[in-house]
Amino acid sequence: MRITAVAFAAGLLLGPGIVLAESHQPVVTVHKSPTCGCCGNWAEHMRDNGFTVVEKDTEGMPQVKALAGVPGDLASCHTAVVDGYIIEGHVPAADVRRLLNEAPDAAGLAVPGMPPSSPGMDVPGYDTPYETLLFTDDGQTKVFSRH
Repeated sequence: MRITAVAFAAGLLLGPGIVLAESHQPVVTVHKSPTCGCCGNWAEHMRDNGFTVVEKDTEGMPQVKALAGVPGDLASCHTAVVDGYIIEGHVPAADVRRLLNEAPDAAGLAVPGMPPSSPGMDVPGYDTPYETLLFTDDGQTKVFSRH
């Protein structure tokens, strides 16, 4: 159920309206710390994959995550919203696109922690496997994809 994510998107992230990019892709709004370079790298990864991205610097990331309903064990460095879904952490753009195409009844996607081989981290010499998890408003998770 996307109720928490929709309320979060409408009230906190998107402000007075929902804006669509020229490609008709929903806008990805990213809340991040102003000093976190990997968050900016992830935003660039999303842009490179055709998304329009709005970056919002905030010192209050714990509050953003709490308002979004991100379970603590799924937390990462940045929290984004796109089309009513929460995107937590370094989720690959292809997974976000698949989420939007399939439109499951879920709160969003998460890549917990900061895997060194995930988009935006891209630590040289690492090819560490990681998973993207689909999560619901009640904290249920399942593997959405493996990388």
